[in-house]
Amino acid sequence: MAVQIGVIGVGMIGRDHIRRLTHVLAGSQVVAVSDVDAASANEVAESLPVPAKVYGTGEELIAAPDVQSVIVCSWGPTHEQYVLAAIDAGKPVFCEKPLATTQDACSRIIDAEVRGGRRLVQVGYMRRYDAAYRAMKQVIDSGDIGAPLLLHSRHRNPSVPPHYTREMAITDTAVHDFDTVRWLLGEELVSATVLTPRPSRHGGELQDPLLMLLESASGVLVDVETSVNIRYGYDIQGEVVGEDGTVALGETSPVVVRHSGAVSGRVPADWRERFLRAYDVELQEWVDGVAAGVPPNGPSSWDGYAAAVVSDAAVEALHSGTKTAVTLGEKPALYDDGA
Repeated sequence: MAVQIGVIGVGMIGRDHIRRLTHVLAGSQVVAVSDVDAASANEVAESLPVPAKVYGTGEELIAAPDVQSVIVCSWGPTHEQYVLAAIDAGKPVFCEKPLATTQDACSRIIDAEVRGGRRLVQVGYMRRYDAAYRAMKQVIDSGDIGAPLLLHSRHRNPSVPPHYTREMAITDTAVHDFDTVRWLLGEELVSATVLTPRPSRHGGELQDPLLMLLESASGVLVDVETSVNIRYGYDIQGEVVGEDGTVALGETSPVVVRHSGAVSGRVPADWRERFLRAYDVELQEWVDGVAAGVPPNGPSSWDGYAAAVVSDAAVEALHSGTKTAVTLGEKPALYDDGA
């Protein structure tokens, strides 16, 4: 029997997940939707092969008897209330990042999940499901390149929307890199420094680009570049330098064209193109886990909390211009299998 899913939030990522669940993946059915824009919710619900039921609030959707599991794609500040409601209902919940918008909110989610005694929450850090990143982690974990010493990460966007703020280069963009670094290294980050080079003429009032210098618990030095108005495309790069060698992500283009005295390859236009398959794998593994009745093995509430703490430290470092400690609370045993 297909896993019956309710989706809260039918904006860009919500609609993309509904398309994926309905037309790409196996073993699931979207049976309910909710959105603050009732017209959009009705439009999406009616477009499905079997029309979904529309609920006025996310809490009503979560409480519905025919909703087995929940996907939260709503506005970030609403994530806490919906994730907590799903935990209270004992229903698996996949929450797009951020888990919540503050450290305290993330901690409340962790406390609720720990009280329940089982993991129900997965956070949507899709890079962990990208084939290139998974291959990179396999090399690191194998020990073939020796102990990691340095990690370089590059996150470049062609442009960002008008509402994008200076801090969002950290809290909305680099937060993906923070989670990826923790996962690749299998350890926590302990400090952050943010450097502000000469700003790009395309950045407007933003400080763009930024260069973040992080340190891991074992002493690995990490640099994260965000360039969010670089025009040429969406370009994600990563390299780990080890004692005996290096491992890096491959080129972004599947083909290289040589023509008319030039060599060229395609750069993805945006995150949907670059991580299309990663999103597919991410949600299929989550659906399979829900169907099997096993706890999610993807990014946990602790991972969402840790990313928020690193982001807050980096924002503080941006404003202070000084090195800032990343101070995490004690990690509950429930999450001991994670980074």
